[in-house]
Amino acid sequence: MTGSQEQDNTPTHVDRATTHGIVVGVDGSEQSVSAAKWAAREAELRGLPLTLVTAYTMPVFAASALEAGYGVPDDTLIRDGAMQVLQGVVNQLGSLQVPLVHRVEMGDAAGVLVDYSAEANLLVAGTRGRGGFFGRLLGSVASALPAHAKCPVAIIPKGEHSTRAAAGVPVIVGVDGSEQGRVAALAAALEAEVRQAPLRVVIAMPPISGAVAWLPATVDEQSMVAEMREKLEAGVQWLRSEFPSLQISADIVDGVPVDVMVNESRTARLTVVGTRGHGGFTGALLGSTSQGVISHAHGPVLVVPYLKDSRLAHRASFGPTFS
Repeated sequence: MTGSQEQDNTPTHVDRATTHGIVVGVDGSEQSVSAAKWAAREAELRGLPLTLVTAYTMPVFAASALEAGYGVPDDTLIRDGAMQVLQGVVNQLGSLQVPLVHRVEMGDAAGVLVDYSAEANLLVAGTRGRGGFFGRLLGSVASALPAHAKCPVAIIPKGEHSTRAAAGVPVIVGVDGSEQGRVAALAAALEAEVRQAPLRVVIAMPPISGAVAWLPATVDEQSMVAEMREKLEAGVQWLRSEFPSLQISADIVDGVPVDVMVNESRTARLTVVGTRGHGGFTGALLGSTSQGVISHAHGPVLVVPYLKDSRLAHRASFGPTFS
Protein backbone atom coordinates (compact mmCIF):
# COMPACT_ATOMS: atom_id res chain seq x y z
CA MET A 1 0.00 0.00 0.00
CA THR A 2 1.13 3.51 -0.66
CA GLY A 3 0.29 6.54 1.36
CA SER A 4 -2.43 7.51 -1.12
CA GLN A 5 -4.32 4.26 -0.72
CA GLU A 6 -6.97 3.67 1.91
CA GLN A 7 -5.61 1.90 4.97
CA ASP A 8 -7.38 -1.10 6.47
CA ASN A 9 -9.02 0.12 9.69
CA THR A 10 -9.73 -3.32 11.08
CA PRO A 11 -8.25 -3.80 14.58
CA THR A 12 -5.44 -6.33 14.51
CA HIS A 13 -6.66 -8.02 17.67
CA VAL A 14 -9.87 -9.28 16.06
CA ASP A 15 -9.82 -12.01 13.43
CA ARG A 16 -11.65 -10.54 10.50
CA ALA A 17 -14.52 -12.43 8.92
CA THR A 18 -12.93 -13.11 5.55
CA THR A 19 -13.69 -15.14 2.49
CA HIS A 20 -10.41 -17.00 2.23
CA GLY A 21 -9.21 -17.47 5.83
CA ILE A 22 -5.58 -18.64 5.71
CA VAL A 23 -4.21 -18.31 2.17
CA VAL A 24 -1.03 -20.08 1.07
CA GLY A 25 0.71 -19.83 -2.30
CA VAL A 26 2.04 -23.12 -3.65
CA ASP A 27 4.12 -24.03 -6.70
CA GLY A 28 5.04 -27.65 -6.07
CA SER A 29 8.45 -26.90 -4.58
CA GLU A 30 9.56 -28.27 -1.21
CA GLN A 31 9.42 -24.75 0.16
CA SER A 32 5.79 -24.30 -0.80
CA VAL A 33 4.89 -27.70 0.65
CA SER A 34 6.48 -26.64 3.94
CA ALA A 35 4.48 -23.40 3.80
CA ALA A 36 1.26 -25.31 3.07
CA LYS A 37 1.78 -27.66 6.02
CA TRP A 38 2.50 -24.73 8.33
CA ALA A 39 -0.57 -22.89 7.02
CA ALA A 40 -2.74 -25.97 7.57
CA ARG A 41 -1.71 -26.09 11.21
CA GLU A 42 -2.43 -22.38 11.55
CA ALA A 43 -5.87 -22.82 10.01
CA GLU A 44 -6.71 -25.61 12.45
CA LEU A 45 -5.32 -23.62 15.37
CA ARG A 46 -7.55 -20.65 14.52
CA GLY A 47 -10.55 -22.61 13.20
CA LEU A 48 -10.33 -20.86 9.83
CA PRO A 49 -10.63 -22.24 6.30
CA LEU A 50 -7.46 -22.98 4.34
CA THR A 51 -7.14 -21.71 0.77
CA LEU A 52 -4.34 -23.06 -1.45
CA VAL A 53 -3.57 -20.98 -4.53
CA THR A 54 -1.28 -21.60 -7.47
CA ALA A 55 -0.82 -19.14 -10.31
CA TYR A 56 0.47 -19.56 -13.83
CA THR A 57 1.24 -17.34 -16.80
CA MET A 58 1.37 -18.12 -20.47
CA PRO A 59 4.91 -19.00 -21.57
CA VAL A 60 6.97 -16.59 -23.63
CA PHE A 61 6.32 -18.46 -26.86
CA ALA A 62 2.61 -17.57 -26.57
CA ALA A 63 3.33 -13.86 -26.83
CA SER A 64 5.74 -14.51 -29.69
CA ALA A 65 3.09 -16.50 -31.51
CA LEU A 66 0.62 -13.65 -31.22
CA GLU A 67 3.15 -11.16 -32.56
CA ALA A 68 3.81 -13.48 -35.49
CA GLY A 69 0.13 -13.62 -36.34
CA TYR A 70 -0.60 -17.12 -35.11
CA GLY A 71 -3.67 -18.05 -33.11
CA VAL A 72 -3.89 -17.80 -29.36
CA PRO A 73 -2.56 -21.00 -27.76
CA ASP A 74 -5.00 -23.11 -25.78
CA ASP A 75 -4.06 -22.78 -22.12
CA THR A 76 -5.98 -25.92 -21.10
CA LEU A 77 -2.86 -28.06 -20.88
CA ILE A 78 -1.03 -25.43 -18.88
CA ARG A 79 -3.92 -25.04 -16.46
CA ASP A 80 -4.26 -28.81 -16.12
CA GLY A 81 -0.57 -29.03 -15.27
CA ALA A 82 -0.97 -26.35 -12.62
CA MET A 83 -3.94 -28.22 -11.19
CA GLN A 84 -1.88 -31.40 -10.95
CA VAL A 85 0.81 -29.52 -9.03
CA LEU A 86 -1.81 -28.12 -6.69
CA GLN A 87 -3.47 -31.50 -6.18
CA GLY A 88 -0.10 -33.00 -5.32
CA VAL A 89 0.28 -30.51 -2.46
CA VAL A 90 -3.27 -31.15 -1.29
CA ASN A 91 -2.54 -34.88 -1.13
CA GLN A 92 0.44 -34.24 1.14
CA LEU A 93 -1.68 -32.35 3.66
CA GLY A 94 -3.88 -35.31 4.49
CA SER A 95 -7.13 -34.96 6.40
CA LEU A 96 -7.83 -31.54 7.93
CA GLN A 97 -10.28 -30.35 10.56
CA VAL A 98 -11.11 -27.18 8.62
CA PRO A 99 -12.55 -26.49 5.15
CA LEU A 100 -9.99 -26.73 2.35
CA VAL A 101 -10.28 -24.81 -0.91
CA HIS A 102 -7.74 -24.98 -3.73
CA ARG A 103 -7.71 -22.70 -6.73
CA VAL A 104 -5.70 -22.20 -9.91
CA GLU A 105 -5.43 -18.63 -11.16
CA MET A 106 -3.91 -17.17 -14.29
CA GLY A 107 -1.60 -14.27 -13.57
CA ASP A 108 1.56 -13.20 -11.81
CA ALA A 109 1.95 -15.17 -8.58
CA ALA A 110 2.69 -12.17 -6.36
CA GLY A 111 -0.16 -10.14 -7.85
CA VAL A 112 -2.63 -12.99 -7.44
CA LEU A 113 -1.69 -13.52 -3.80
CA VAL A 114 -1.91 -9.80 -3.04
CA ASP A 115 -5.44 -9.81 -4.47
CA TYR A 116 -6.35 -12.73 -2.24
CA SER A 117 -4.87 -10.98 0.80
CA ALA A 118 -7.69 -8.41 0.72
CA GLU A 119 -10.03 -11.15 1.97
CA ALA A 120 -7.58 -13.19 4.05
CA ASN A 121 -6.75 -13.31 7.74
CA LEU A 122 -3.22 -14.42 6.98
CA LEU A 123 -1.14 -14.90 3.83
CA VAL A 124 1.52 -17.64 3.88
CA ALA A 125 4.38 -18.26 1.47
CA GLY A 126 7.62 -20.19 1.38
CA THR A 127 11.01 -18.58 1.01
CA ARG A 128 14.04 -19.58 -1.03
CA GLY A 129 11.68 -21.53 -3.24
CA ARG A 130 13.20 -22.63 -6.54
CA GLY A 131 11.43 -24.50 -9.26
CA GLY A 132 7.87 -25.74 -9.24
CA PHE A 133 5.50 -24.75 -12.00
CA PHE A 134 7.46 -23.08 -14.82
CA GLY A 135 10.37 -22.50 -12.49
CA ARG A 136 8.49 -19.99 -10.37
CA LEU A 137 10.86 -18.52 -7.81
CA LEU A 138 8.62 -18.59 -4.79
CA GLY A 139 11.33 -16.99 -2.71
CA SER A 140 11.23 -13.83 -4.81
CA VAL A 141 7.43 -13.83 -4.63
CA ALA A 142 7.63 -14.07 -0.84
CA SER A 143 9.98 -11.12 -0.64
CA ALA A 144 7.53 -8.99 -2.64
CA LEU A 145 4.40 -9.83 -0.64
CA PRO A 146 4.99 -7.92 2.64
CA ALA A 147 5.24 -4.60 0.81
CA HIS A 148 1.84 -4.97 -0.83
CA ALA A 149 -0.30 -7.48 1.08
CA LYS A 150 -3.36 -6.20 2.92
CA CYS A 151 -3.05 -8.64 5.80
CA PRO A 152 -0.16 -10.09 7.83
CA VAL A 153 2.24 -12.28 5.82
CA ALA A 154 3.95 -15.38 7.23
CA ILE A 155 7.16 -16.43 5.48
CA ILE A 156 8.12 -20.07 6.09
CA PRO A 157 11.62 -21.42 5.43
CA LYS A 158 12.23 -24.80 3.81
CA GLY A 159 11.63 -27.76 6.08
CA GLU A 160 9.72 -25.77 8.69
CA HIS A 161 6.83 -28.17 9.28
CA SER A 162 6.62 -27.87 13.03
CA THR A 163 5.01 -25.09 14.99
CA ARG A 164 7.84 -25.07 17.58
CA ALA A 165 5.16 -25.85 20.10
CA ALA A 166 7.33 -26.84 23.06
CA ALA A 167 6.21 -25.23 26.30
CA GLY A 168 7.93 -21.94 26.97
CA VAL A 169 9.10 -21.27 23.41
CA PRO A 170 8.21 -17.60 22.89
CA VAL A 171 6.76 -15.51 20.14
CA ILE A 172 9.31 -12.71 19.64
CA VAL A 173 8.56 -9.25 18.30
CA GLY A 174 10.96 -6.48 17.36
CA VAL A 175 9.90 -2.90 18.10
CA ASP A 176 11.67 0.31 17.21
CA GLY A 177 9.62 3.13 18.72
CA SER A 178 7.33 3.66 15.74
CA GLU A 179 3.56 3.37 15.70
CA GLN A 180 4.00 0.48 13.29
CA GLY A 181 6.22 -1.19 15.87
CA ARG A 182 3.35 -0.99 18.34
CA VAL A 183 0.95 -2.46 15.78
CA ALA A 184 3.40 -5.33 15.28
CA ALA A 185 3.57 -5.80 19.06
CA LEU A 186 -0.22 -6.10 19.24
CA ALA A 187 -0.21 -8.65 16.43
CA ALA A 188 2.56 -10.61 18.14
CA ALA A 189 0.64 -10.61 21.41
CA LEU A 190 -2.35 -12.11 19.62
CA GLU A 191 -0.15 -14.79 18.05
CA ALA A 192 1.31 -15.64 21.45
CA GLU A 193 -2.14 -15.78 23.04
CA VAL A 194 -3.50 -18.08 20.31
CA ARG A 195 -0.53 -20.41 20.79
CA GLN A 196 -0.60 -20.16 24.61
CA ALA A 197 3.04 -19.09 24.38
CA PRO A 198 4.96 -16.30 26.14
CA LEU A 199 5.75 -13.06 24.33
CA ARG A 200 9.23 -11.52 24.23
CA VAL A 201 9.53 -7.87 23.15
CA VAL A 202 12.93 -6.83 21.83
CA ILE A 203 14.48 -3.46 21.01
CA ALA A 204 17.74 -3.66 19.09
CA MET A 205 20.25 -1.05 20.17
CA PRO A 206 23.22 -0.35 17.90
CA PRO A 207 26.53 0.30 19.68
CA ILE A 208 26.09 3.42 21.81
CA SER A 209 29.48 4.88 20.87
CA GLY A 210 28.50 5.03 17.20
CA ALA A 211 24.89 6.00 17.80
CA VAL A 212 25.75 9.09 19.85
CA ALA A 213 29.00 10.14 18.19
CA TRP A 214 27.33 13.25 16.82
CA LEU A 215 25.85 14.30 20.18
CA PRO A 216 27.51 16.71 22.67
CA ALA A 217 30.01 15.11 25.02
CA THR A 218 27.70 15.87 27.94
CA VAL A 219 25.25 13.15 26.85
CA ASP A 220 25.15 10.41 29.48
CA GLU A 221 25.07 7.04 27.70
CA GLN A 222 23.72 5.29 30.77
CA SER A 223 20.89 7.82 30.92
CA MET A 224 20.01 7.04 27.32
CA VAL A 225 19.77 3.34 28.08
CA ALA A 226 17.74 4.02 31.22
CA GLU A 227 15.32 6.20 29.25
CA MET A 228 14.94 3.52 26.59
CA ARG A 229 14.23 0.88 29.23
CA GLU A 230 11.65 3.11 30.91
CA LYS A 231 9.82 3.54 27.63
CA LEU A 232 10.05 -0.16 26.87
CA GLU A 233 8.59 -1.08 30.25
CA ALA A 234 5.77 1.41 29.73
CA GLY A 235 5.02 -0.28 26.42
CA VAL A 236 4.99 -3.70 28.07
CA GLN A 237 2.58 -2.39 30.72
CA TRP A 238 0.29 -1.23 27.92
CA LEU A 239 0.45 -4.64 26.24
CA ARG A 240 -0.42 -6.33 29.52
CA SER A 241 -3.47 -4.08 29.84
CA GLU A 242 -4.67 -5.46 26.49
CA PHE A 243 -3.60 -9.06 27.12
CA PRO A 244 -3.80 -9.54 30.90
CA SER A 245 -3.31 -13.32 30.82
CA LEU A 246 -0.23 -13.20 28.59
CA GLN A 247 3.26 -13.75 29.95
CA ILE A 248 5.35 -10.85 28.57
CA SER A 249 9.04 -10.11 28.93
CA ALA A 250 11.14 -7.38 27.31
CA ASP A 251 14.78 -6.70 26.69
CA ILE A 252 17.18 -4.27 25.05
CA VAL A 253 19.68 -6.19 22.93
CA ASP A 254 22.91 -4.68 21.65
CA GLY A 255 23.32 -4.94 17.90
CA VAL A 256 22.02 -3.99 14.48
CA PRO A 257 18.24 -4.68 14.24
CA VAL A 258 18.49 -7.27 11.43
CA ASP A 259 21.26 -9.19 13.17
CA VAL A 260 19.45 -9.10 16.49
CA MET A 261 16.14 -10.38 15.11
CA VAL A 262 17.79 -13.08 12.99
CA ASN A 263 19.59 -14.32 16.09
CA GLU A 264 16.38 -14.16 18.12
CA SER A 265 14.63 -16.27 15.47
CA ARG A 266 16.81 -19.25 16.42
CA THR A 267 14.82 -19.72 19.60
CA ALA A 268 11.46 -18.23 18.56
CA ARG A 269 8.25 -20.05 17.88
CA LEU A 270 7.44 -17.14 15.60
CA THR A 271 9.40 -13.95 14.88
CA VAL A 272 7.24 -10.88 14.29
CA VAL A 273 8.32 -7.64 12.63
CA GLY A 274 6.51 -4.69 11.15
CA THR A 275 6.93 -3.08 7.79
CA ARG A 276 7.06 0.57 6.73
CA GLY A 277 7.91 1.52 10.29
CA HIS A 278 10.20 4.54 10.56
CA GLY A 279 11.89 4.03 13.89
CA GLY A 280 11.63 6.40 16.77
CA PHE A 281 14.10 6.03 19.63
CA THR A 282 16.61 3.83 17.86
CA GLY A 283 16.08 5.34 14.41
CA ALA A 284 15.64 1.89 12.87
CA LEU A 285 13.87 1.55 9.56
CA LEU A 286 11.67 -1.39 10.47
CA GLY A 287 10.51 -1.95 6.90
CA SER A 288 14.02 -2.64 5.65
CA THR A 289 14.69 -4.70 8.76
CA SER A 290 11.78 -6.98 7.89
CA GLN A 291 13.31 -7.80 4.52
CA GLY A 292 16.62 -8.67 6.09
CA VAL A 293 14.95 -10.88 8.68
CA ILE A 294 12.93 -12.67 5.99
CA SER A 295 16.09 -13.46 4.07
CA HIS A 296 18.06 -14.91 6.98
CA ALA A 297 15.66 -16.04 9.72
CA HIS A 298 15.98 -19.53 11.17
CA GLY A 299 12.24 -20.03 11.58
CA PRO A 300 8.83 -18.64 10.57
CA VAL A 301 8.56 -14.86 10.27
CA LEU A 302 5.34 -12.86 10.47
CA VAL A 303 5.44 -9.46 8.77
CA VAL A 304 2.67 -7.12 9.89
CA PRO A 305 1.54 -4.30 7.57
CA TYR A 306 0.18 -1.07 8.97
CA LEU A 307 -3.38 -1.60 10.20
CA LYS A 308 -5.24 1.10 12.10
CA ASP A 309 -5.97 -0.04 15.62
CA SER A 310 -8.09 1.82 18.15
CA ARG A 311 -5.95 0.45 21.00
CA LEU A 312 -3.10 2.75 19.96
CA ALA A 313 -5.12 5.61 21.45
CA HIS A 314 -4.86 3.94 24.87
CA ARG A 315 -1.07 3.97 24.75
CA ALA A 316 -0.81 7.45 26.30
CA SER A 317 -2.27 6.12 29.56
CA PHE A 318 0.88 4.10 30.17
CA GLY A 319 3.64 6.65 30.13
CA PRO A 320 5.69 7.96 27.21
CA THR A 321 5.68 6.31 23.83
CA PHE A 322 8.78 4.48 22.63
CA SER A 323 9.66 7.43 20.40
